[in-house]
Amino acid sequence: MKLTLLDQLREQNPIVFNISNFVTVQDVANGLNALGASPIMSEEVAEAGEMVGLAGAVCLNLGAFTVPQVKQITAVGQLANQAHKPLVIDPVAVGAVAYRKQVATELLRTVHPDVIRGNAGEIAALAGLDWQAKGIDAGEGAGDLVTIAQTCAQKQRCVVILSGPTDVITDGTRTVQVENGTPLFQTHVGSGDMLSSIVGAFCAVEDDAFEAAQTACLVFAAIGQSVASSQDRMGSGTFIVKLLDALQFTTVAEIQAIANYH
Repeated sequence: MKLTLLDQLREQNPIVFNISNFVTVQDVANGLNALGASPIMSEEVAEAGEMVGLAGAVCLNLGAFTVPQVKQITAVGQLANQAHKPLVIDPVAVGAVAYRKQVATELLRTVHPDVIRGNAGEIAALAGLDWQAKGIDAGEGAGDLVTIAQTCAQKQRCVVILSGPTDVITDGTRTVQVENGTPLFQTHVGSGDMLSSIVGAFCAVEDDAFEAAQTACLVFAAIGQSVASSQDRMGSGTFIVKLLDALQFTTVAEIQAIANYH
């Protein structure tokens, strides 16, 4: 685990180009900015080439889209591949809504991500495995989460992050489980989207997508855990404000002190 990547990220201030879910775009922008990266957002396909050219990494979020936006998402993904820019895809609710799965499946036929981040229901859907997802939530299912993540990574030929109480990060061969975290992440809708874009920021400063992904997950989970433990009866509103502060100020040494992964 290369936690020094956090210092590297803050020094380099990489630009992350996001096609964001309108519900969480402010969380994504503020989270990236607090951590030390530089977010840019766009909804116009005509400027996609320039935006990709500026970026150190690209993150495509499928949380809320229209048919024209699917065209933009596809174009941006293809441009990222052509420019050899790290590409992260967040396939929101593909395990619960057939149309979303169809869009994601078609996208993955023409675009190759470096990292896919989703919950158990989303990753199982992209792996072709059964799971009862519930909207944007993971839902319930029977199966080993490590096996599900590895199957998806092998099928999609990329690094997969299966987010949950324990984050599973795998490239199909190497696998790490991050045990840090807090249930408060589930109370704030933008937490997962924020993590996906933060993964992009780490990919912008580390060529090994698996290394970047596992480090991003540990940094985000450990910082969230530290924030949640700092106060009794913390609510979701207080949590997100304090999380942004902690993303800005938490040091590598503080993360190392509570890091819990295997």
